[in-house]
Amino acid sequence: MARFLVATIPVVGHVTPMLSVVEALVAHGHEVWWYTGQLFATRIQATGARFIAMQQGLDYSIRDNVPAELSAERESLKGIAQLKFDLKYFFIKAAIGNTRDLLQVLEAFAADVILADSFFIAAAWVSEITNLPWAQLGISVLTLPSEDTAPFGLGLQPSASSLGKLRNRGLYSLLQNVVFRDIRQHINQARSEFSLAPTQTGVFDLLSPDLYLAGTVTAFEYPRSDLPPQVHFIGPLLSQTVTEFTPPSWWGELFQGKPVIHVTQGTVATNPQDLILPTLQALAHEDVLVVAVTGNQPLENLPTEDIPANARVEAFIPYQHLLPHVDVMVTNGGYNGVQMALANGIPLVAAGKSEDKPEVCARIEWCGAGINLNTQTPKPEQIKQAVTQVLAEQSYRHNARRLQAEIQNCQPAETAVNLLEALLTEKQTVQS
Repeated sequence: MARFLVATIPVVGHVTPMLSVVEALVAHGHEVWWYTGQLFATRIQATGARFIAMQQGLDYSIRDNVPAELSAERESLKGIAQLKFDLKYFFIKAAIGNTRDLLQVLEAFAADVILADSFFIAAAWVSEITNLPWAQLGISVLTLPSEDTAPFGLGLQPSASSLGKLRNRGLYSLLQNVVFRDIRQHINQARSEFSLAPTQTGVFDLLSPDLYLAGTVTAFEYPRSDLPPQVHFIGPLLSQTVTEFTPPSWWGELFQGKPVIHVTQGTVATNPQDLILPTLQALAHEDVLVVAVTGNQPLENLPTEDIPANARVEAFIPYQHLLPHVDVMVTNGGYNGVQMALANGIPLVAAGKSEDKPEVCARIEWCGAGINLNTQTPKPEQIKQAVTQVLAEQSYRHNARRLQAEIQNCQPAETAVNLLEALLTEKQTVQS
């Protein structure tokens, strides 16, 4: 039996992929302590792990914990400015408190390995301080720099040609030395709190030297000739929990032969004006059934007069029940939702520009499983044209089912545990 200290950013998309890995670790007889936000305590305890609440770290799983002025300032920003704000306050500054918390936890729990999600900066710092091995679980697309890809966040297609590599080098230099220069300064200022040496490594360059578990299949990720050997593709970590579900009164309409179009904005960027309402408007007069899910946002955010006759709106529907009936998903590019759609062979129409969504949407386009509208706020006519095209052209469904077949061959949680146990045994980089 080994001891694993797990740490995740206190956000649904960072916690959920880790659940099945922790369940498998516990099933293998390992002891797991899991440090994250209070909102997830019950779900974590259900895995058999011990929940450890954030103390000095900023627990923004509880909305009231975030100062109102901080939220207001964030909402006033867009694009790169908002991304930099998030990196400074919710990742780098938060990592100072996370590091202090984890060092205290290790005084009571002599962990053998730290396992963290791929954006949890404090894991790297604690590893430097304690010399403990650490592994990362990729909860989004690969952010690692490569000579074959543009920097993370730009949503550009990869290029390994001579001109493409020149483009990539130029963009990396611009972002590192100009756009994100102050971010690196923030990182080094935070590291100095623990007497750690300055680093040139940014948030998106962070890579465990021991093991990286990529939570997707190779067919969804850009090829890299310089992919580090510790990166392993294990497949999407999809929830296997069977959720109790009472179907709504309209559920039988899913079986009436009309194409079913599902529209979602996930649980983070949930303003219905961005995608849900334009989709309802776009398809209002089409011979389809539109199922909109608000991500547990109040249904009152969608006034009755904005809901056409062919649309059904719910706060939440478990994907295990809904997705087998969906023909096209319209999404803002939430990573876990996209992986679940592909696991069901569903082609996509994608429109997202916040967080990691430009990169997720770009990969949907690259792998041929859908259309990327390259905007966060598409016009109804853009959505209508894209949905019509995806329904009409079989290549999108063919490519989605190609990824589905690869996903079905994966056993991600068991593979993750086997690799983590190999790290314990070999005590060095676990090479792919």
